[in-house]
Amino acid sequence: MRNLLEDPAWEDGDLGLALPDSLHAVSVCLPTWKSVVDYEEGRDRVLRKMRVGYPRFFRHPAVERLFEEAKKELTTEGQSVVIFPSRVSAQRAQRYVERRAEVATRIASYHGLQALIVPEKAYGAAKDYWRFSGEVVSSRQAVDILDGNPVPSGKSKILRANIGRIVGVGKDQIFVFASGMAACTSVLRSLPGLRMGKKTLQIEFPYVDCLKVQEMFGNGVVFLSQGDGESLDEALRRVRQGEFAGVFVEVPSNPLLRTVDLARVSEACRNSGTPLIVDDSTACPGNIDVLRYADVVTTSLTKWISGAGDVMAGMACVREDSPYNADFSVALAGEVSECAPLYAGDSLALLANLKESSARWAMVNASGLALAEMLVAHPAVENVWHPSITNRTEYDKLRKEGGGYGGLLSMALKTPKKTPKFYDALRFCKGPTFGTPFTIVCPYTMLAHYSELAWAEGCGVPGHLIRVSVGTEGANVICDRFRQALGEI
Repeated sequence: MRNLLEDPAWEDGDLGLALPDSLHAVSVCLPTWKSVVDYEEGRDRVLRKMRVGYPRFFRHPAVERLFEEAKKELTTEGQSVVIFPSRVSAQRAQRYVERRAEVATRIASYHGLQALIVPEKAYGAAKDYWRFSGEVVSSRQAVDILDGNPVPSGKSKILRANIGRIVGVGKDQIFVFASGMAACTSVLRSLPGLRMGKKTLQIEFPYVDCLKVQEMFGNGVVFLSQGDGESLDEALRRVRQGEFAGVFVEVPSNPLLRTVDLARVSEACRNSGTPLIVDDSTACPGNIDVLRYADVVTTSLTKWISGAGDVMAGMACVREDSPYNADFSVALAGEVSECAPLYAGDSLALLANLKESSARWAMVNASGLALAEMLVAHPAVENVWHPSITNRTEYDKLRKEGGGYGGLLSMALKTPKKTPKFYDALRFCKGPTFGTPFTIVCPYTMLAHYSELAWAEGCGVPGHLIRVSVGTEGANVICDRFRQALGEI
């Protein structure tokens, strides 16, 4: 996968999104601030040029072709189709769509997958379920089905064993899914307290869809946007009273890279028998160990674990001595086999990507630290959020021996109105993911919360925040390009 800076089309001011060489790439590029705004506003100038987007938000061309072929074969006039990886997933989507849209739907088998056939007016609800549940068909699986060459299953044990060595657990504690969101959704469904009608608690401002799945597929969520002070004291008091079905935390949080006092949260959860679910996607389990505090750890394998941006996957890891080990293990094994399994071809791709992971993480850790230090010292920069700076004491309690502070950081300029010019001047790929081999810059709040910018600001997330996923170009190259862009504003 090449850096998009090498693509002449990057220079085109009208470019909305560009596709790297890899057929299954999950990275996209919005090179200018105007293209970001136009994308969010649905302007044809950008949308008509989109060849690919983040997979759960924008279907890959191969997946789109699979949908179109299924539509031709299975539907009549006025109907659409959304394909799911399993019967259970399609049935859950069916219940969701029929309840939301008040329509009748049906399910049909299609090349080993399951097609949910819905009236056109209910298509949006079906796409919402696809996006938020993460129970998706990957581009690699779509291509293999269209070509008539699906990969037989059988590599899951090897993949789980390799990931287990990174986390420090046995393969039987690892469950791999079609996406990180599928892992999150499956863990949510597995909470015993959910069947009792209890809500969940989200501590710290999280990635937007992690909050959405608790709202959509749970019993509602109590949201604590900042995990410290009196608000945390009150939340933990409620946890000790057994109010919640589970507590969800990102460590560090996305995009503010804050690390909550996880030991304190864990103690409150254990006192009341409340499961604690921690997501470590932003830092990577190669850098930190959160499993000793959590009952379940979720990770987007799409990001730092893969490190190539060409495969989508997720995992849930259950702590062996958790009082809920048996409950979660049985439930998640069922979810993996019956709902959103990782396609065998994607398992093979992920296994290949893992081979150089340690060296890649070391380079990213070093470059991330160097960039954070450079930005902190720059007179044009107001704030830098990075685990080496933000709640470092709490992060260090979780950091593994030899582990670093990761390659994800966020920043904000002292003069917000200069942000568009700065963003345009940055000579990096620009898009909504992280963990690729090349550096990616993301106007995070604009992309994740465009319709609710005031709400995000109220939660402490600036509208002009820039998130950076550090790649493997080297610290000198990355820092020099940021200095050049800062010098142009």
